[in-house]
Amino acid sequence: MSMKKVLIVAYYFPPSGGPGVQRVLKYVQYLREFGWEPVVLTVRDGNFPARDESLLREIPEGVKVIRTDIFEPYDYYRKLTGKKQGAAIDVNTIRKEGTKLPVSERVAEFIRATFFIPDARIGWYSHAIRAGMEAIEREGISAIYSSSPPYTCALIARGLKRKTGLPWVAGFRDPWTGFITTPDRWALPAKVDRMLEHAVFKESDAVEVAWLGITKDAIRKYPSLDAGKFHHLPNGFDSHDFPIVDPASRTDRRFTVTYTGSMYGRRNPDAFLAAVERLATRGEIDPAKIRLRFIGRFGEEVLETFRTSPLGSAIEVVGYMPHRQSIEQLLLSDALLLVVDECDESDEVVPGKVYEYIGSGRMLLAVAPEQSAIASLIAETRSGYVAHQSNLAGIADAFLRLYRDHIDQTRSLVPDEAAIARYERRNTTGELAGLLDGLTAKPGPGSAR
Repeated sequence: MSMKKVLIVAYYFPPSGGPGVQRVLKYVQYLREFGWEPVVLTVRDGNFPARDESLLREIPEGVKVIRTDIFEPYDYYRKLTGKKQGAAIDVNTIRKEGTKLPVSERVAEFIRATFFIPDARIGWYSHAIRAGMEAIEREGISAIYSSSPPYTCALIARGLKRKTGLPWVAGFRDPWTGFITTPDRWALPAKVDRMLEHAVFKESDAVEVAWLGITKDAIRKYPSLDAGKFHHLPNGFDSHDFPIVDPASRTDRRFTVTYTGSMYGRRNPDAFLAAVERLATRGEIDPAKIRLRFIGRFGEEVLETFRTSPLGSAIEVVGYMPHRQSIEQLLLSDALLLVVDECDESDEVVPGKVYEYIGSGRMLLAVAPEQSAIASLIAETRSGYVAHQSNLAGIADAFLRLYRDHIDQTRSLVPDEAAIARYERRNTTGELAGLLDGLTAKPGPGSAR
């Protein structure tokens, strides 16, 4: 019996890098095991914050990937703000509260907030609708799945559903309006953005979310929505991505704490570094025996913090790494650092990379709210310690415990392997397939296809 086909609308897809691409890529890798053949609709040459050509090799053989043109406005943004061609945009557009933007960036932000609704990828819409309709007819598509952000992907999927009647699962890794990354829009564009958001939630047949706070945010804004259509499919890790690493291959024996990802604005290392500096001043740790390694993309404010830190050579800043190499560096670490953005949503945010951290078996030090979704996950899996940004004593205490474990070759906390295993990516993909099965089994406008 031939498999049913699902059209996956995703802007972030290899060669795009970064954590956002992993959720969709893993769905594509495992959906066949659950009776669904993925067909991917993406862009030909996206203006990605990070590129990882190695991820192209992880697309399963035979999966159809349809790449279309897109109008990307960020080249004009770079010219207006004086940034170099190819410079990453996202790590410098979200700043700390109270930071004043240069005039050129304020103008660019006004243009973005006024004309690019729901986001700067709206220039993909017409190309994607045309290619999507062709794919639906040619491939015999049974259902549609969209991955957001960017939220343009949800609008494309909505357009395809309106034309075909096919069942549609709208996927979200982050909330839409009112989130930390949302442009500061004035009244009219803000109203349009919220109308689009509400329409997507209402017209989709199901909504799958990476963390529960996304559902809470949607229901809070639109109480008339059917809460039953929202499904929590957490991010996870894929143990097949973890290379076999020989600890003896490490030449640097310092206590190594690694951070991977991006940092900017309200996601910054200030509290963590202040706590470590306090320990060094008190003589409770030896700065010569520690290495604080930051791998990824960092805003100028964060880079300046690294440059001026009294910890000096203990701080090592490395640029973006391909995904598999990044995981290898996790395994070659003694502990891992997670920093959650200082924002209203901090209690609910669960960054996707935390699951790979947990899957690595290394202890976490999470700078995050102590009563939060991330704290609950870390407690459930017994995978580390959590202290709020304002709790320097708590951060210092957690760091000191991990440092002493390294020095004394002890383990003060043992992870719960059974709890961790529940977050394998394959399991989440099975849940998505179950959603698709349920929707396509129901009689409806798209059932005759």
